[in-house]
Amino acid sequence: MAWIILVISGLLEAGWALSLKASNGLSRLWPSVAFFVLIILSMAGLMYALKTLPVGAAYAVWVGIGAVLTAVIGIIAFKDPVNVWVILSILAIIAGVVGLQIAGSGH
Repeated sequence: MAWIILVISGLLEAGWALSLKASNGLSRLWPSVAFFVLIILSMAGLMYALKTLPVGAAYAVWVGIGAVLTAVIGIIAFKDPVNVWVILSILAIIAGVVGLQIAGSGH
């Protein structure tokens, strides 16, 4: 159950990061409200997961999901620049998280 909550929290991390972008420096009401709600929910999920999961693996998964999803949505929705290095960097994040799991730090 902790892993499921952690994955959901990683998705929420991407949500709060994107809401922060959409809030224009917290100057737009509803994206700002979304930012605060999503960051609280994301942190609460991470806090719950860390009760039973190893901190290194759990944090890497949480950040990895948030970073990859935020980068991909940024490219699609916000027209963030994309090139070979961006794609390779996203793949490196994924490989690092998978590598931690394979190495056994997630179990």
